[in-house]
Amino acid sequence: MSKRNLLALALSLVSLALLWPGLVEPALTIRATIEMFGSERELTNETRSVLGAIRSLHASGNDFVAGLILLFSVMIPLTKAALLIPIVALRRSPWSYRLYRVVQTISKWSMADVFAVGMLISLLVAKGTANLSAVAGTGFYYFAAYCLVSNAAFQLLRVEPTTTPSA
Repeated sequence: MSKRNLLALALSLVSLALLWPGLVEPALTIRATIEMFGSERELTNETRSVLGAIRSLHASGNDFVAGLILLFSVMIPLTKAALLIPIVALRRSPWSYRLYRVVQTISKWSMADVFAVGMLISLLVAKGTANLSAVAGTGFYYFAAYCLVSNAAFQLLRVEPTTTPSA
């Protein structure tokens, strides 16, 4: 196994380790207030993790949105990271290249990085609004680190198609 693929495998394992706290740790706290009669009243103060947001969306009847976040920000990234291990383990096998192509294809649909950017934008927008504040939690940083490490792992991975000798 090449050093490049060994590093890709190590980064893939690190990305899996970063993904879990990125999904369960608090990612964003949003606090909304209103000024009434000279005093400030809190309208809402909510802290959510990615999985907590999915549960909350499901509970409020927004199953489609919850399903999209679950699929594109949880299931596809988990599948992508999990498939990198057999790709490296089955090197020089036609299956290795086939799995590699599957990961290449589903990577285009992985929206984890887009989701992380969306959280960052909502954080910045809330900071620019007078009665709205947002604070990034540890889950946001783990999730963003997962996105970077996972992309680096896949960029490093090299799998060549195998050819079968002609008879």
